[in-house]
Amino acid sequence: MEVSNGSVLAVLVLMLLLRMRGLGLVLGEPGHLSYDFYEQSCPQLESIVKWEAARIFLEQPEVPSAFLRLLFHDCQVQGCDASILLETSPNTTSEMGSHKNFGIRDREVLGKIKSTVEAECPGTVSCADILVLSAREAVASSGGPTIRVPLGRRDALSTSGELADASLPPATAPVEAMLRIFAEKGMTVEESVAIMGAHTLGVAHCVSVESSLGEGGVAQAPGRAAGFESILRESCLGSGADPGKTYLPNDFTLFSFDNQYYRELVAGRGLLRVDVEIAAHPRTAALVRRYAVDLAGFFQAFASAFELAAGDRRNPALATTCRDCRFRPTIADLKKKRFILT
Repeated sequence: MEVSNGSVLAVLVLMLLLRMRGLGLVLGEPGHLSYDFYEQSCPQLESIVKWEAARIFLEQPEVPSAFLRLLFHDCQVQGCDASILLETSPNTTSEMGSHKNFGIRDREVLGKIKSTVEAECPGTVSCADILVLSAREAVASSGGPTIRVPLGRRDALSTSGELADASLPPATAPVEAMLRIFAEKGMTVEESVAIMGAHTLGVAHCVSVESSLGEGGVAQAPGRAAGFESILRESCLGSGADPGKTYLPNDFTLFSFDNQYYRELVAGRGLLRVDVEIAAHPRTAALVRRYAVDLAGFFQAFASAFELAAGDRRNPALATTCRDCRFRPTIADLKKKRFILT
């Protein structure tokens, strides 16, 4: 019977995992997140991430929105396990190979934060936890709520572009589809509408917007202001426009985490199909209007939704804590103990 390299790797990992557990070398109990997970092994972790992220955000104000999108796209595919950070290998295709991850960026910037943490706490903190903490700092540093998150995630041993294709919703997803996705994570409708408020940071590419634009002057997204529809059509479909390179701000305060996004929706200025629909849908319209005037209420609901999204842990039984977020361990790496198994 022919045995694949993947099977050999899985057996080797399992043997090492059982051996390490037998020696009492497991850093934390897999499967359980806690607020004090690194209290003994890396007590300065959150401070390191906070200050390193603040330095990066000051130099590159567009990074916070990238970190938020990275987190949400990672967690939607087999849970929050940093699989989106893995590069393509001879046996796997990176999730970045999925067209639904178009526009994902700044993965290498997250690697800088990981390197800083590694210098202080080598082989201790997972890439998955670094991503969650960095996304949390992205919200807080942009003026949003301070969110307390439990830690203890592990990093995936595999990545799959095909799985990303199957798991990530398209830019054309209607509001009901998005509500179902969020409900599967345990979110209420209030939390679901709030998590969409992450669109208050950053931009949307025209390639994601154009599907909601009508032809012949007829709006495909009912509820969008006619004048705004014309602006979008000219920006994304006009002469010389390149939908893959042209992008538009999600709202007029694209570097601030605030409730301007909802004000734009109330005024009929949503970019994506779901943006337009949640302002008119009977299950969500009242919430959009509420969050447009109730910043504190939005922040509270968003913080709760963020915790639920970041708590999605459908990790495989075998997982690791990678020193380099770009690569999963090979058999040679495991023999050299370049990766910590838990």
